[in-house]
Amino acid sequence: MNDAKDSLRIIVADASKVTRKMIGKVIAESVPEAEVVGCNTAAEALEQCDLGAVDLVTTALSLPDMDGLGLCQKIRESQRYIPIIVVSGEVNDRLVRRDMTDDVTDYFDKSHGFKALGAFVRGYVCPDESVTGHVLYVEDSRVVALATRRMLEASGLTVTHVVSVEEALEILIEDIGDNGDGKLDVILTDVYLKGGLTGKELLEKVRDEMGLTRGQLPVLVMTGDDNPKNQSALIKAGANDLVEKPIEEKTLINKLRFQLQLAAGFESPTKA
Repeated sequence: MNDAKDSLRIIVADASKVTRKMIGKVIAESVPEAEVVGCNTAAEALEQCDLGAVDLVTTALSLPDMDGLGLCQKIRESQRYIPIIVVSGEVNDRLVRRDMTDDVTDYFDKSHGFKALGAFVRGYVCPDESVTGHVLYVEDSRVVALATRRMLEASGLTVTHVVSVEEALEILIEDIGDNGDGKLDVILTDVYLKGGLTGKELLEKVRDEMGLTRGQLPVLVMTGDDNPKNQSALIKAGANDLVEKPIEEKTLINKLRFQLQLAAGFESPTKA
């Protein structure tokens, strides 16, 4: 989601001019605060991504110059996390064959109708303010932690705060238990911590050692490093999204609610 402004920017990549217009129309009706940018090719979509912040991308599986999944991969290489939705009539078949990648955030089957797509997209870019959950918050500055915790709790979120990755891992192991069904819903962690382990190492342990996927336990990473390569490394390590410092309250709350909705499989036709 866009950190710098209140308006939204959504890219629609599809080779069919008619389909682009139909998708753009239903998104504009469902998300009137959004600017919808139609793109005929993957190259055009990537160029638009370079021109400014993007809040969401929809793409067809087949584009004139590149497979839609290739576009998803290219976006992931050059941008920090943004929701990418594949819109196609082949979605169900591909899901059955497991012919999708982690670069895709979600899938929408055209058989559900374009009007439903508008509501689907709105769920991503305008998270439900009533969404709540339990946040495991890792921050070694007690001053920063106090202010952030108050902010999160004022928004209806439950917060467990620890100052190190080591403490976070202890809580996670106890929370998951033997049945793998923990009460924690999302992790919010700083990258650089005073303990022996960093936020990136927490990501690697959660994803690789504990085997928890992005959908099972979302992880948001707070960072003051705007280097695209370093941000990309965090995404590849397993971060669902990044929150750039200094933290803006509305951005942080929206990102947390978005991930909570995503993990719960909110109103997703392909998950129903």
